[in-house]
Amino acid sequence: MIALPPGLDPDLLRAFVLIAEGGSFTRAAERVGRTQSAVSMQIRRLEEMLGHTLLVRTAKGVQPTPQGMWLLDRARALLALNDEIIANFRAPPMVGTVRLGTPDDYALNWLPAILARFAETHPAVELEVVCLNSDVLAQQFQDGRLDLTLLSEGLEPRGIAAQRVWRGPLRWVGSPTHGLHKRDPLPLALSRPDNGCAWRNAALGALRQAGRQARVTYNSATQTGCFTVALAGLAITVSTPCTLPEGLAWLGEAEGLPPLPEMGILLLRHEASLGVPAADALAAHITEGFRRASPGDLAIAA
Repeated sequence: MIALPPGLDPDLLRAFVLIAEGGSFTRAAERVGRTQSAVSMQIRRLEEMLGHTLLVRTAKGVQPTPQGMWLLDRARALLALNDEIIANFRAPPMVGTVRLGTPDDYALNWLPAILARFAETHPAVELEVVCLNSDVLAQQFQDGRLDLTLLSEGLEPRGIAAQRVWRGPLRWVGSPTHGLHKRDPLPLALSRPDNGCAWRNAALGALRQAGRQARVTYNSATQTGCFTVALAGLAITVSTPCTLPEGLAWLGEAEGLPPLPEMGILLLRHEASLGVPAADALAAHITEGFRRASPGDLAIAA
């Protein structure tokens, strides 16, 4: 029978993290309600288990060794997961319904991983996800039909507090084989002009500033529609970072196209949802999800 290595005691890791962050055995002992000698013994046990010195005393206080620095980030992550598991099983299940609005491009590119993590930790919460244009979502939000909504920056209703969860580049997208970038006027697939689309305005403004003639040959209410036209080799479109469908590529300066401005994504919370546990939890998951997993990590190569 193969002998399994001993498991790491969360109490030992917590003592180590507290000392490494606070630079003091005494302060760490006070926070965990133990004596200094008891905390010192915990660190000795952890060092013996791992076979390395993890902390050293310096003129600036107690500091992690190189091995201790390597352990510190991993110990924080392990303790966070440990605490999440315990809190999930000890707390009463969170219930309720949350109505979330999102443009379809954000729904496809950002939300799957975020919603999957939320469902794992809050399985009793029912989500209603509404995919519409930002202008329609803004109106539904004002009417109280949505608890939270994602919007493109610049389309938020006046006087409504909004949290920016992401800001990054807008890029040209098209077929790499049809050579549409050489056409004059440049054929474009963009959102309809009646919904105040920030992406449409940014694309046309950049081309106008560069002195490039363009014509919107296809109008679509969704990014999926614009991508479909681009895949057919009929027009060029724009997008924030995402995983592109096969057959599309990022275009730019090499194709003679002007740079596009950065765009922001906002999260709006309706005042009626503030303090509602399920809505608070979903808002936290969305904010953390955008912070942790930018689509730019998946997609863009200049």
